[in-house]
Amino acid sequence: MVHIDIRNESRRKRFYRRDNLQRLAERVCREEGACDDTRYSGLELSVLFCDDPFITTLNEEYRKKPVPTDVLSFAQEDTLLHGERVLGDIVISLETVERYCKGDSQAMRDEVRLLFCHGLLHLLGYTHASDVEREIMTEKQAQYLNTSKEAAWRLRA
Repeated sequence: MVHIDIRNESRRKRFYRRDNLQRLAERVCREEGACDDTRYSGLELSVLFCDDPFITTLNEEYRKKPVPTDVLSFAQEDTLLHGERVLGDIVISLETVERYCKGDSQAMRDEVRLLFCHGLLHLLGYTHASDVEREIMTEKQAQYLNTSKEAAWRLRA
């Protein structure tokens, strides 16, 4: 089982559905084998929805890029909380999502799912530093989002 702690500190609301993110997290973690470790009763991750000023601060501090980005992930190493393995934190700027999607509500919900999947794959150890790694991650995102590889990969920041 995957437990997701979601906080929305953004001024933007209704860009995501908790049940959709929950189902996506369960599928990704199950199919990636993250739920197989019997030492843990489940998996824990947190998601913070924010606006550009907050994610810009994080992006500058951790990546030395003083600009807003769409998603950041912060993996935990072997942290245990109430018997659950803590995967880490995903931070998504809903302001960036809104700007990218030009206010289209359905496109924004789809984009949040894409960014959540992308962040979760990072928490599970995937990276995209090389062309090969990027291809693998793109294929995983397309698989889990039931979409084309082109729709599953968009880097803007």
